[in-house]
Amino acid sequence: MHKIIAANWKMYKDRTEAATTADEIAAALPETLPKDRQIIVFAPFTAIDRVALAFREYKALSVGAQNFYPAVEGAFTGEISVGMLRDVGAEWVLAGHSERRQVFGETDEMVARKAIFALSHGMKTMLCIGETLEEREQGNLYAVLERQLTAFFAARPEGMAGEALVGRLAVAYEPVWAIGTGRVAGPGEVREAHGVTRTLLEKFIGETGKKLPVLYGGSVKPDNAGALIALDNVDGLLVGGASLEAQSFLQIIGA
Repeated sequence: MHKIIAANWKMYKDRTEAATTADEIAAALPETLPKDRQIIVFAPFTAIDRVALAFREYKALSVGAQNFYPAVEGAFTGEISVGMLRDVGAEWVLAGHSERRQVFGETDEMVARKAIFALSHGMKTMLCIGETLEEREQGNLYAVLERQLTAFFAARPEGMAGEALVGRLAVAYEPVWAIGTGRVAGPGEVREAHGVTRTLLEKFIGETGKKLPVLYGGSVKPDNAGALIALDNVDGLLVGGASLEAQSFLQIIGA
């Protein structure tokens, strides 16, 4: 299984800034990219086409979108469709990022609906799950991750079997309390959460659950990336602030 290193640029970078960073990443990777790495940049909508242009010659580099609405088209003012995203070069989408859940009020059911819609319409999807500090302190890690994953797997159409998800679905575990706070889950906490996630995936789709990549996201930086990605059941990293500078992100990719 390839290690996925994903950048989430959030609401940063205009087109010029995005182009500069994407070009720097693309220029550096042919000589330095480990063979088992897959790189995804979740760029702002306005920069997706420019990042896709920078990455066009490299199979290991992909661009994704941070959000979308689960409809082909319609009267949804201010929203964007997966068809529009694909048209400008996006191959991946994020669903259920903690900021979408916490700031914009997306429910487990809405996240599941979006993830299933994207997969059904040919987009590779990174489904984000994770608990708040209060939920962790109350000992509800398993219950929260089970609830979030149950919403997705319970809503799958009959034709979306487990094997159909391999190569198309990745799961990103994000401890909400460690995103943008500078706090990082310790090795034991990461192992526990990723072990729970793997157990739940196998509960829902059997042995196929071992084939889905599980990423860690939560204040990932160059100085902790190597230790994090070496842990059991950590198949990649979802990087926020440390991905905004090309050199910082390149260090994480090579960790």
